[in-house]
Amino acid sequence: MPKAKTLFVCNSCGYEASGWMGRCPSCKEWNTLIEERAEPASDRGGKPSMRTNWVGDHGVRALSEISSDHRDRFSSGIPEFDRILGGGFVEGSLILVGGDPGIGKSTLLLQICGRTDRKGKILYVSGEESQAQIHMRAERLDIDTPSILLCSQTSFEDIAGIIEEHKPDLCIIDSIQTLYSESLTSAPGSISQAREVTSGLLRIAKNLLIPIVLVGHVTKDGTLAGPRVLEHMVDTVIYFEGDGAGPFRMIRAVKNRYGATGELAFFEMTDKGLIEIDNASSLLLSGRPINAPGSVVTSTIEGSRSVFVEIQALLSPSSFSTPQRMAQGLDRMRLGMLLAILEKKFLLGINNMDAYVNVVGGLRINERSSDLAVLAAVFSAFRDIPVRSDTLVFGEVGLTGEVRPVNFVERRLGEAIALGFANCVLPGANKQAIEKLSKKFASDSRTNTADHAIIALPEFIFVDSLSEAIDVLFAPGR
Repeated sequence: MPKAKTLFVCNSCGYEASGWMGRCPSCKEWNTLIEERAEPASDRGGKPSMRTNWVGDHGVRALSEISSDHRDRFSSGIPEFDRILGGGFVEGSLILVGGDPGIGKSTLLLQICGRTDRKGKILYVSGEESQAQIHMRAERLDIDTPSILLCSQTSFEDIAGIIEEHKPDLCIIDSIQTLYSESLTSAPGSISQAREVTSGLLRIAKNLLIPIVLVGHVTKDGTLAGPRVLEHMVDTVIYFEGDGAGPFRMIRAVKNRYGATGELAFFEMTDKGLIEIDNASSLLLSGRPINAPGSVVTSTIEGSRSVFVEIQALLSPSSFSTPQRMAQGLDRMRLGMLLAILEKKFLLGINNMDAYVNVVGGLRINERSSDLAVLAAVFSAFRDIPVRSDTLVFGEVGLTGEVRPVNFVERRLGEAIALGFANCVLPGANKQAIEKLSKKFASDSRTNTADHAIIALPEFIFVDSLSEAIDVLFAPGR
């Protein structure tokens, strides 16, 4: 009997090697090669996904001759989820949803099945729950729609046959790690199985123009389990962010071929399922201490919306030779760089103190417009002098201490007006854009005084350097 052949597949990029290596030659990641049994070649050669066209289009056609009817969207029934998708489900799209266990992935998708405006069949396939268990959750969520078809199956071939027989308007697969293809001998959840099943579902979605939503497990690092190639194959990747300890959930689109990436939506988990939260800034600023040292409000752009968050800083004498730099919701390396700029400019002695900076609410900030707010919070904590609670601070800080301009000032200003902020400290390079907005606002107020009578612009304080910003924020009388 011939010896079974094995190969090593990278769990990150899908690279295949005949022997184990500590580092993947393709993606340069360490300890990601997993041993798998090599599949015997069939008469036609290769895996099924390599023998069939994924997208179903054959031949060559001119761009002007291609119909765009299949790009029609339909609503999920949840406006915030539609905004993440870019306006709703696109026919023939493949969507991957990931998140920690128990954070609400299955609950949200079952709510979508009950609220979507499509009147046809909706197929919910579960490889983790029985039909009775899904029915219990549907009763708790007050979902009783006869158009929802339940299927507890893990064989891809059987699921493909069911989809082709019923041709639903929407299909939910919960989850991709529980499915297996009978053409492969590896266990369900392995790299080869996940890649093969996903390619098969992609082929079905494109051929039948059915939106298919896949639920994906995540690793202990919070990333989607399985080869990274899965995220490249699907059209949209959606993550549940934050922890599941509190009642609030954040959902972000990290990839979207049919809309903007980075869109963020907030939900609240209740006994009746997930409820949308329209005003995310009010939620993140709720319970904020008034006139407390080390607390500063800043604005960050998440997709197409401006979100206000509170930055908190705490300093304490270090007990170690190397002080700690702890950041929650911020890049720790950038925090260390910002603290070095502050120490260079003011000689505060922060090099001998532990620094802790936190973005309240569990949101992670990636853009650099929060630099000035972070430094203001640290300086406030060091001097034990509060920043006024009605002051908004944003701006990027360079290594020489200059305050650089930020983008999307209009969105930040609109949110500041809505929340009633009286002061706004921002880069001087944005002064021209603010003047245009002020003129437009004054013009609109004159044409419609009834609507703008009680609305007032905040006082804009333009700064060009970190030293100037510190003087403005912490000068006596401010």
